[in-house]
Amino acid sequence: MEYLPFKLLLPILTFVSVALVASQAADDVSPDAYWKSVLPNAPMPKVVKDILHNEWIEGKSTSVGEGKASYSTSLSWNQEATETEVHDTRKVGVFFFEKDLKRGTKKKLYFTKTTNAETTFLPRQVADKIPFSSEKMAEILDQFSVKPYSKEAEVMKKTVKLCEKPRMKGEEKYCATSLESMVDFSISKLGKSIQPISTEVEKKTNKLQEYRVLGVKKLGGEKSVQCHKLNYAYAVFYCHKLTATKAYVVSLVGVDGTKANAVVACHADTSAWNPKSLALQVLKVKPGTVPICHFFPEDNVVWVQNLISPGKRISVPVI
Repeated sequence: MEYLPFKLLLPILTFVSVALVASQAADDVSPDAYWKSVLPNAPMPKVVKDILHNEWIEGKSTSVGEGKASYSTSLSWNQEATETEVHDTRKVGVFFFEKDLKRGTKKKLYFTKTTNAETTFLPRQVADKIPFSSEKMAEILDQFSVKPYSKEAEVMKKTVKLCEKPRMKGEEKYCATSLESMVDFSISKLGKSIQPISTEVEKKTNKLQEYRVLGVKKLGGEKSVQCHKLNYAYAVFYCHKLTATKAYVVSLVGVDGTKANAVVACHADTSAWNPKSLALQVLKVKPGTVPICHFFPEDNVVWVQNLISPGKRISVPVI
């Protein structure tokens, strides 16, 4: 996965403003209201609140962010890792064997959000009117005032192409361009009794450090929907359901005292993974030989079947 600088000023387009006003006049349901109507007992994760309530929906300009942009390491199972990635200590620590998912285990981790953290969800009635395909790339770039041969354009093109790739064996996938579409996809795969969770870190650290596992809690059964935030001009999530995948939430404490509740996925079936994917190279195993787990970054959302009391957040025992 190539790192690319990503710097965009997201203008408020006239057609978007008109569409938003028109939708409000027609009493269309807002993303917030839609969530409450469809998932009345599911607390909204902080990452969703942050993305949903960014300034753009208020009708103001928003910077997409700048610096280095990359796809989540959680999506690396289908890509050949570069030599640089294999030796990137900030990335390799997220992968481990399921047998090591236990109290007392120590891992060097670097929790971070994607650099375009300020992007926001568009209301579905707006997002559905914006093209999202390689065939319409020139039109998309023009709408967001992105130069065709810029680094920003390359990042956006890669995101669209990733969404257009054929699904992997055992995978059901969908790229959600709105909060409503992410909710609908998750419900279609898991039913209405679901709850979203995301990794939450007590404070911003911006450094690689050792964390110790304090507690582990398994979530749901063998089914979950994992949604990975992609780099784009607005919030887009790559959501997929993989066979034989368990979800956990893990309580951690860093050497500096920072506490975190981190979401983990463990994949029992890796037979379709790229043999040179980051996880398999780091752990030095072949596809389909052993269950592999990974931590999720803060801006990913994992949906699980709700096995706890309605309206209560998932918690982990801390010792």
